[in-house]
Amino acid sequence: MKSLRAVVFVLCMGYLLGDVCWAGDEKREADFAEGINKTLTIGKALWLESGEKKFLGVYTETEKAGTKGVVIILHDMGGHPDQRPLIYGLRVFLPEHNWATLSLQMPLREVGAGQEDYYALFPEAAARIRAGIDYARSGGAENIIVAGYGLGGLMSVYALSEQGLDIKALVTISLPAPITDNKAGQTLEFIKKINIPMLDIYGAVDVPDVTQSARDRRLAAKENAGYRQIRIDDEGHAYLHDEGLVVKRIYSWLGVTAETAKPGNDDVTPQNQ
Repeated sequence: MKSLRAVVFVLCMGYLLGDVCWAGDEKREADFAEGINKTLTIGKALWLESGEKKFLGVYTETEKAGTKGVVIILHDMGGHPDQRPLIYGLRVFLPEHNWATLSLQMPLREVGAGQEDYYALFPEAAARIRAGIDYARSGGAENIIVAGYGLGGLMSVYALSEQGLDIKALVTISLPAPITDNKAGQTLEFIKKINIPMLDIYGAVDVPDVTQSARDRRLAAKENAGYRQIRIDDEGHAYLHDEGLVVKRIYSWLGVTAETAKPGNDDVTPQNQ
């Protein structure tokens, strides 16, 4: 398996030189947006811009005064910003605990595309994350967290490592690090560069790319005093048994981390479960 960085470079250069364009599936995004706009009952749909492209976001306010900040949510491969159960659960239930949420539509490939097929879209994904951060900042948010699920988590660590993000903390859920690649698809190298608090959640019966790289991810983050890894027993990649437990673990961690945890803070000790 080729490294993520190499694939991104080759495909982006091909685009710049006028070769085959590995663009995202804009029709698929539009179809998701149309469906969400018709069925959305909690939160509001809005359009953000990244370069010349517009993409959908779903913003959900907190239910009480005194918001703690905004959590920007990134869905898994082939998903959308209101996908059930996990993405919907995060964006709806975190506001009950004083965290507003902004769930973003990440760039998509066609149905059936694999993870490697998405690598060329990572620069665009990073630009969308920055646009989401800018939107949250324009609304007065000071504590901004990014929470990425599956490929959305890989997009977030890529953006944080390659281009930097003005955020307080990072949450990854089922972060893939392909075991067939001796560089783990660059995931581990990205993690080594992260020096803000990071929560790494995965299911005990998650996909092999996630479960078999769990120890390697801990080792990659050993210099980050704000890193914590949590394994959710009896859960697979889809978190079908109790997605509410994942949400609870996240807002409990955020309640401590966003207010007190800083890189090098002795009060924050890496914990692995």
